[in-house]
Amino acid sequence: MIYAYANLTITNPEALAEYRDVAGEALAKHGGKVEIASGEFTVLDGDPDAPNVAALLSFPDKTAALAWANDPDLSDVHALRRSAGASDILLLG
Repeated sequence: MIYAYANLTITNPEALAEYRDVAGEALAKHGGKVEIASGEFTVLDGDPDAPNVAALLSFPDKTAALAWANDPDLSDVHALRRSAGASDILLLG
């Protein structure tokens, strides 16, 4: 199991709502799923720029995560996420 951290600063809530409708299926195509997503945060250390939404995604392995990120069939889904605002995703591992 490998995890990815998604940090989103939403400027277009309508696009985010559309993305949420298709994101689960897109993740599942490569064995991924959302473990937790939240819009509420407590800073434990430092002074980070807190996002509007953060999510922890899981994938079976690094190959599956990269396949999800680079799947040409999902380019519209990724573009929809990006149209919702700033979108940074880090693979942990």
